[in-house]
Amino acid sequence: MDRARHLPGRPSRRRLLQAGAAAAVPAALLPAGRAGAQALAVDYPPAESVPASTSNYTVSSRPSSYPIDYVIIHVTQETYANTLAIFQNPDKKVSAHYVVRSADGHVVQLVREKNIAWHAGNWDYNTRSIGIEHEGWIDQPSYFTDAMYEQSAALTASICARHGIPMDREHIIGHVEVPGTDHTDPGPNWDWTRYIRMVNFA
Repeated sequence: MDRARHLPGRPSRRRLLQAGAAAAVPAALLPAGRAGAQALAVDYPPAESVPASTSNYTVSSRPSSYPIDYVIIHVTQETYANTLAIFQNPDKKVSAHYVVRSADGHVVQLVREKNIAWHAGNWDYNTRSIGIEHEGWIDQPSYFTDAMYEQSAALTASICARHGIPMDREHIIGHVEVPGTDHTDPGPNWDWTRYIRMVNFA
């Protein structure tokens, strides 16, 4: 059975994020030697590698196994540190390829782009997308800082360029737009006009 599919009765990604807040210590908060020992290569050179648990994504060989057609924008509904902890907890069965920190736009990569992160709640979209989480809450627009927009837009522009994804709203979508989702992120405070413009000029 594919654990990445959204199943009836299964807790939503948001509940998993909230429930796992204190479940693990993220590698980024460990002493440098220990965190460095777990380092993996990254697909986006400015990113820091903070690997997710291998129990929380599907190993693949994209784009040969599946085409990559979308970038999906998420908001964590959690702090940056707690989000990393959840993605590193093997019991949570959830991950994203990247997380962008609110305060300074710092980017971490948790899952390599060739692999399938479990972020969309829809297996078909998981197989064909890159998921980017943004630290914050959908009803607190102060988390959507200039630094976050700038660094996220540069990341998305790089992903689109490398995978041939058009830099438009048909291919850069919110989690709320994934068929079958019960999520509303990134919410009404996410400035899509600004974001798509920044992606195209990054």
